[in-house]
Amino acid sequence: MRLHRDSLATLTALLSVNTATNAFLVPSTTQSQLCHRRSLPVNPNQNEVLSSPQPSSTIALQKCNTRSIILSMAGEDGEEHEEMETETDEEMDDASSSSETTDDDSDEEEEAPGKAITSFKRNLNPRRTSATSRPGSSMKPAIDVTMKFGGSSLASSERVDHVANLIKDRIRPPPMEDGTESEETPVRPRAVICSAMGKTTNSLLAAGEMALDLQRVDIEALRTLHLGTCRDFDLPETTRNEVEQLLDECQDMLNGVKLIQELSPKSLDQLVSYGERCSVRIMAARLNQIGVPAQAFDAWDVGVLTDDNYGDAKLLPTAIDSIKEQFARRIDPNVVAVVTGFIGHNTKGRITTLGRGGSDLTATAIGSALKVDEIQVWKDVDGILTADPRLVKNAVPVSQVSYEEASELAYFGAQVLHPIAMQPALKSDIPVRVKNSYNPSAPGSVIDKVGNPERMVTAITCKRGVTLMDIHSLQMLGAYGFLGAVFSDFEKNKVSVDVLASSEVSVSVTLDKKQREEDIASLCKDLSSFAEVELHADRAILTLIADVERSSDVLATVFRSFSAHGIKVEMMSQGASKVNISFIVREDQIDDAILKLHSCFFEDQCDVGLVEAGQVL
Repeated sequence: MRLHRDSLATLTALLSVNTATNAFLVPSTTQSQLCHRRSLPVNPNQNEVLSSPQPSSTIALQKCNTRSIILSMAGEDGEEHEEMETETDEEMDDASSSSETTDDDSDEEEEAPGKAITSFKRNLNPRRTSATSRPGSSMKPAIDVTMKFGGSSLASSERVDHVANLIKDRIRPPPMEDGTESEETPVRPRAVICSAMGKTTNSLLAAGEMALDLQRVDIEALRTLHLGTCRDFDLPETTRNEVEQLLDECQDMLNGVKLIQELSPKSLDQLVSYGERCSVRIMAARLNQIGVPAQAFDAWDVGVLTDDNYGDAKLLPTAIDSIKEQFARRIDPNVVAVVTGFIGHNTKGRITTLGRGGSDLTATAIGSALKVDEIQVWKDVDGILTADPRLVKNAVPVSQVSYEEASELAYFGAQVLHPIAMQPALKSDIPVRVKNSYNPSAPGSVIDKVGNPERMVTAITCKRGVTLMDIHSLQMLGAYGFLGAVFSDFEKNKVSVDVLASSEVSVSVTLDKKQREEDIASLCKDLSSFAEVELHADRAILTLIADVERSSDVLATVFRSFSAHGIKVEMMSQGASKVNISFIVREDQIDDAILKLHSCFFEDQCDVGLVEAGQVL
């Protein structure tokens, strides 16, 4: 077989067109050549913008279907071009009729242009086409992941650059300091979910309040941050124009708020969306600059569909299937989809926000839809810690926790995934790894179904600013309907509780600081018709995430420590959750209580002795 010089010129030029981003412009005649093992004439008018082949260059082209051809080009002196055919692993595994084709001029069915382009991409970037390592390499097979980065990880142009290179280094881990190959598992990011840069969302909310209350519109700080980042990287003009257009649209919207003096929940959701929409465009452009093929998407363009509850929308039951369909239809698996975090579309095509933990939920929902190997959530700590590091300097990362443990930790104040965000991962049994974008080499913490059942205590967390409410029945012992009447009044006044303990004639509950004072006052008035109510402010909930099957040892250690240090427990709750033991103490004692218990359970420095298997150690 011979290829005409014009054909070779076209194919060579294809390999030189924007290889950093894997973007190709393939003329129709070239597509035919790619799918035929014979020479075809090329219309030079269709390839005027393509460069001529360089002397002594060598290009490797993967033939459509199962064959590879290596073309050695000898220069421009008219020498014949030799051809060498090699069989691929794919040919050995799939003895299709196309691999049996001879070299004559018999007609062959042309492959679709999209498949031809995919073949070129695979040959140019084989590291990203499958979860396998290079032949003869000791590098671990790559795994499919989704990666989520919060606002603090993207707070400035320096942080955006750091995260972009972090992603690149996860795809192809750099060698160790001694030059040996990295032991880190490479990844193929199917999606990167980005929050708004830094405090942009808060700034947008403040801008909305300013337009509403002060009738002033000012987003210059946001323009400086985003357009300055574009200039710092010298991003393409198309990206700068897109970002500037979004900021102009944001300013126009705020001018509308100023004029009509109204900012509805629907309008507020649209307002806060501009931060993430700018962020993903900047991140995708930066990834392309450093050689990682990427494309920005608003979440609704990849199938994130929600209900109509503006400000706190929920994913529709069909969202997972919608995400799967959109990724399969429009996103090349070898291109990183950079997706907005906590926004989506309702069925009317209006922008909605997913509320607390929304960006994490988008990451887990996309990961679940794509059946990735791991969902990675990048924060500013080395995973899930045994306690708040701002209080406990010796807090250490926990290598593995269960979904249930992580949910309890999040509910009681730890900076972990919101329980709602973990549901898609739990249903699909996909592990979630929490890592530190400021310290990428740290292994982080893995959240899965199993956790580590051998631990007595996993972590200590707390919730401050709590009010304890004691409710005592004024009626006879065991009066029918007492608990029903109590919780009917809670529902009527829309007051929720954190921790509860009850007996036949009394109930004790905790109310967090999110409850409105007027609602609590109304509740007390309603309860007073059949019960005596006492309120104790300035309390805190101390929660141990522990193995309740070993609760006797845990409680023995806790009460020995509390007794020795004068810490009074006003209420305790255990049993509803199999991983949670909670204590209510005065808020001015909570720090001391956490420090003493952390020393006992995690630092081997228990001043009262750790109780294990009934023995004081």
